[in-house]
Order: sequence, then C-alpha cells, then structure tokens
Amino acid sequence: MNVLSRTRPDTQDIAVSWLKSFGEALQSGDAAAAAGCFAAGGHWRDVLAFTWRIQTASGSAAIEAALAPTLARTRPSGFHIPANRSQARRERRAGTDCIEAIFEFETAFGRANGVVRLVEEGGAWRAWTMVTTLEELHGYPDGRPRAVSDAEKYSRDFGGENWLDQRRKAQTYTDRDPAVLIVGGGQAGLSAAARLNHLGVDTLIVDRNQRIGDNWRLRYHSLTLHNEVHVNHLPLMPFPPTWPVFIPKDKLANWFETYVESLELNFWTGTELAGGHWDAKEGCWTVTLKRSDGSERTMKPRHIIVATGVSGIPIWPEVPGLDSFKGAVMHSGQYTTGADWKGRKALVIGTGNSGHDVAQDLCASGVDTTIVQRNPTYIVSIREAQKVYSTYSEGLPFEDCDLLATSMPYPVLRRAYQLSTAEMREADRTLLKGLEARGFKLTFGEDDTGFQMMYLRRGGGYYFNVGCSDMIVDGRVGLLQYDNIDRFVPEGVALKDGTIKPLDLVVVATGYESQQEFVRATLGNDVADRIGPVWGFDEGGELCNMWGPTPQDGLWFTAGSLAQCRIYSRYLALQIKAREDGLI
Repeated sequence: MNVLSRTRPDTQDIAVSWLKSFGEALQSGDAAAAAGCFAAGGHWRDVLAFTWRIQTASGSAAIEAALAPTLARTRPSGFHIPANRSQARRERRAGTDCIEAIFEFETAFGRANGVVRLVEEGGAWRAWTMVTTLEELHGYPDGRPRAVSDAEKYSRDFGGENWLDQRRKAQTYTDRDPAVLIVGGGQAGLSAAARLNHLGVDTLIVDRNQRIGDNWRLRYHSLTLHNEVHVNHLPLMPFPPTWPVFIPKDKLANWFETYVESLELNFWTGTELAGGHWDAKEGCWTVTLKRSDGSERTMKPRHIIVATGVSGIPIWPEVPGLDSFKGAVMHSGQYTTGADWKGRKALVIGTGNSGHDVAQDLCASGVDTTIVQRNPTYIVSIREAQKVYSTYSEGLPFEDCDLLATSMPYPVLRRAYQLSTAEMREADRTLLKGLEARGFKLTFGEDDTGFQMMYLRRGGGYYFNVGCSDMIVDGRVGLLQYDNIDRFVPEGVALKDGTIKPLDLVVVATGYESQQEFVRATLGNDVADRIGPVWGFDEGGELCNMWGPTPQDGLWFTAGSLAQCRIYSRYLALQIKAREDGLI
C-alpha cells in the first residue's frame, strides 16, 4: 500500500502523489488498497460515478465494500488534477485543516470529477472526505446531444417547415408521447427539463398555472429571494451580470419565460396531472392530463418527475373556531399585498420566512399586525445567512463551486453548519436578545445546526431577517404565542385570559405538504406508501427519494433551492438518459 508520507511540503505535490496512489489502486482493481488511502474515519460520497447512485460510505471497510463491485464495470482511469481548474490548496473545512484538491478522471460511461480533502494521519496523508461525480456521458459533451448540424435540421427547404413550424409541432405532441413528463414548472422542473432536453430526451413540463413563471409571479407583492444572485443561476444559461444581488420575484418569473423559449423546452401551462398508473409490463405510465380548457389528454411517458416543490398542497392546521371567523382567511400562498387592508387588523399564523414577510408587508401597508408563533423559530440576519454560501465568494470558477457544494458528506456537513450557526448567532446577538425580551421563542435547530439543516430535514422553521424581527422587537408587529389562544370567534380571536382581539384578516403561513402527499392525491395511496417519505435525510445521510430512483419504477423527484436544482438536475438527467440508452 503506497500512501504518501509527508516528506514534501508542496501542497500540489502532496495532492498529486495521493491521487496517483489512489488511481493506481482503482485501475488495478484493488478496492482494499483504494480504501486504504482513506483516513480511519474517512467518507466517500459517490454521485453516480461508480455506483450509479447518490450515496455515502464511511470508514475503510464500508468504502471497500462499496467500491469493490463497481471497478470491473466502471473501469476508472486517467486520474489527474487539470491545469485549467483550481489547484490543490490548504483550507479549513468544518473546523479541520486539510489539503483540498479537485481532480478529473474517466470511466467506461463518461467524464467524472472529484474533490478530495487530505489530512495527516500517522505520518501519512489520507483522504478525510472524497466525492466522485459523473459529469457527462461519452458522446454528450457539455450536456449536449450527439451532433445534428443546423444545416440538417433547418435546411433551406423553401416551402417546407422552418424552425418555428418544427417548434410548434414538437410542443403539441399530436403524434407522440414524451419519454419524460415533468409535473411542475418552477426552478426544479425547468432545470431537469433543460438537462434532459440537451441530452436528447423528449421531455414535457406541465404546470397548473396559466403562465410560465406564475409560481413566483403570483406570490406576495414584496417577495425577493433571500440568497445572492451568484448562487442561483439555472443550468446552461446564467443570469446576466447586471442583475441585482437579491432577485425580485417578478424578475425571476419573467426570466423563466425567457429560459423556456431560449432552451426550447416543451411546456404546457394550465395543465394538471389528474391521475395515472404504472404498467409494469409495458414499462411506462398511463396518465391523464387535465387542461384548463376542459380537455383531457392521455399520455404514456416512461418517467414521471415530480417537481411541484412549494406549489403543492397547502397545509391548513386545525385551529379551533377558525371556521366561525367572519373576516377573511387565506393561506400565505394566496396572499399578494396588504394595501387593501390598510387601517384594519390582521393576524399571521406562522413564524417562518413567509409568515414574517407577510407580517412585515401588512405592517408596512398600515395594517395593525400581530404574528402568532406556534413553535420556536431560528432567526438569522440576511447578511449572516449568506455565510453558508461562502464557497461561491472564494474566487473559484463557478463549476468548481458547484462541485464543492456536493462534496460534504452528512457528518461533515453537520459539523460545518454547527460552526457557521455559532458564528451567526454571535454576530446576531443583539437582535436575538431583543426578540427574547419580547417573548419570542428561539431555536438554533436540532443539534444547533441552524437553518440549512432545518431546511434539509423538514423544509422550514426559520426566518432570514430583512426587517420583520426588528419590527417585533420595537413593537410595530405584535407577537402572540399560539398557546395563549383559546379559539377563534366571529369577530376575531379569543385568548385564554378572556380577552377578545378583533380581527379583519387571518393569514395562515404554515407551509405545504410534502411531495409524497402530492403523489397520494394524483397517483394513489399504494404508490405514495410504496415510496415513503420525500425529503429529509435517510439512514445514509442522503435526502430521501431525491434525484435518484425510488421504490416505484419510473417515478423521480426533484425540489429545493435554485442552486440545488441546478446542481442535482445534472445527475437526475444522467440517470434517466442512461436508462433510456440501456447503460443501466
């Protein structure tokens, strides 16, 4: 076993020598030797490159067991640190000093990338963490299908079909069914469709809204994204460099229309998945699509990708007496602006991002506003929250940043978030003390891992402060604990101390059901029960049923932030393309 001893101080040489030892072990088919290149508590996260799955193995024995059955099939080779990418460097990640290097290699299926972090153990340099990712299939460089020249596709056949004729014909699906049906036209659906389309996989997006981008456009008037623009690009077509740091919802919605047109994505608006079933014998779904004009279309796609995200089924909590309230009641997904409620009284139930933003908008519109807290909430200032995306500010190429974003296995990611949460908590100390003084209940997440883990585990429970917390501290927005509510009455809300608070409006900002419940409503209980939970971590530290095969053949899921959708849409599309081409 040739593990590099720390005899040379040069960072690049250390990384190159480790990679040489690791690559030689793999090319010789020696999984034990390759696993020996890892530290005792090392982690290997594979994203399709060897296993065709997104999975993590921890410890030498588990790494060897995961590698061994893959080497003959994948035939990895050509391990190197390319000159045109970020060179090896010394970094501190999750509180650990390490040498971090990005490398490339080839497999029997395509081009792959990797990130290794080396630590010194027993006088030798070994891998603390490593990720390997399949980036493209052979014959499909840069995510594009095999070359068919424009001269062949759009020849100057005067009197024949031009480009526009062909686009219209492709979008109607009068003489065919798509290979992939994507349900949901937000960033998750668009990212997946863009990747599949440019791999040559016939894909149709359907969305119940009447206009592309309405999943953002129709949300509340003041909505602006909470993370910076450079994190949020969509695949294949980045935002212009003139865009603002924080993107307004309508600007993003309009970009979605531009994106669909520019990348020639097939998209049916005003269309819902009414139902469907899987035909195991034919290897396809039979689905019914209901269109807003009352017509229906039956299709037989081989794959369904559920990309409904937050545009799914609203959660309506059981609030005593709310049905007796004579004022207006709406879910935060229906809320647009507080202008119509000026001079009146409103109650917002829920203290996540939407609840706070709605309360702030109402208050700014001259509405007497109270926010109701049901559970302890994590609060972080908007600027401090950007620290979790600090990799994108390190001056590295954007593609390298995306690769680094995939590189942290769950145990290391957890520790990294604990450290960043502690830093943000200290920076926000004055704000947090002010909230506690007003009776606001704080949490820093399960095991103090903050908002990112709360998002990945449960999809919410936090707020990026853009002003509403300050309004609560100084009393402009009232605060009421849910436990102090007895019931709602026709004129407002009755509190347990006997007082009645008059109200004109109640906004319920309590989130949405998981995608499993969307499946239950459209594809039936059997399929929903078969797949199990969607989102949240499984025992291996990966998100349940996300971006990979599920227990139901032909059913896939995608969701998340714009960054997650951009990054993982690549791997979702590669898996489907590999199945379509018989590679898996």
